[in-house]
Amino acid sequence: MIERMRRACLAGVALLSERQPAKLRVDNHAGSNPSIWLQSEEPMTGWIIVIVGTRDWCNLAYQFGHELGHVFGNSWELDARPRSPCQWIEEALVEAFSLRGLLRLADDWERAPPFPNDAVYASAIRSYRETILSGDRTTAQDEGVSAGFGAWFRTHEACLSGQGGLRTARGAVPTMLDLLENDQDLVADIGALNRWPERSGVPLYDYLDLWEQSCAALNAPGRLPVRLRELLAGP
Repeated sequence: MIERMRRACLAGVALLSERQPAKLRVDNHAGSNPSIWLQSEEPMTGWIIVIVGTRDWCNLAYQFGHELGHVFGNSWELDARPRSPCQWIEEALVEAFSLRGLLRLADDWERAPPFPNDAVYASAIRSYRETILSGDRTTAQDEGVSAGFGAWFRTHEACLSGQGGLRTARGAVPTMLDLLENDQDLVADIGALNRWPERSGVPLYDYLDLWEQSCAALNAPGRLPVRLRELLAGP
C-alpha cells in the first residue's frame, strides 16, 4: 500500500530539489498524530511516523500521503520544525497532495489490483477520501471561502498565522486540491518549498517571494506560488 500510494502521489511529477532524502522509512507508532520524525540517527532518511490499526489500509495510505507531502516539500531534515506564520500553507498543500494521491491510488487499484478479484477495494478508497474531503468542504463553507479565498484568509489570518496546523488550515484544503488536482506542474512546485533558512517563519509575501526564487533556482514551473499570491490578494 505504501509503495502504491507513493507512486500515485508522485507519478509524472518532477523531483527537482537537491534536498530530497536518499530513502524513506515508515514506522507505525502508538499515539494521536502522524508526523515526520526530525532525527539525526539516519541523516539521509525521511522518517515517517504513521498511527494506524491492523489492516486499516485506507488510513495508512492517507496518513502516509500527507507525510510524504512534507518530505516532498523538504520538511524532513533535523531543522524542519514547523514555524509560524506560514506553516498553514504547507499543511493545506500536503493534505491536498494526499487527497489527490488517494484518487489516483483508487484509479490504479481498479485498473491493476494487487490481489486477484480485489478491484472492488477501489470504491472503499474513494469513499474514504470523499468522507475526508466532505468534511473539509463543510469547513470551507462554514468559514466563508465561497466569498473568496482572500477574504477567507483575511478573516482567519490571526489564527492561521498563530497556530498553523492542519486543523486550523482545513478550510483551505479544497482550494488547494482544486489547484493541484489536474496540474502536475503545480504539484512539482511543492518540491521547491523550504529551501531557505527561515523556512515558513517569514511574513506571508516574503514566503511567496522566497518560494518563487526557489522555483527559479530549480527550474521548477513556479506557477503555484504565483497563483496563491493572486488568490490571497483577491476577494
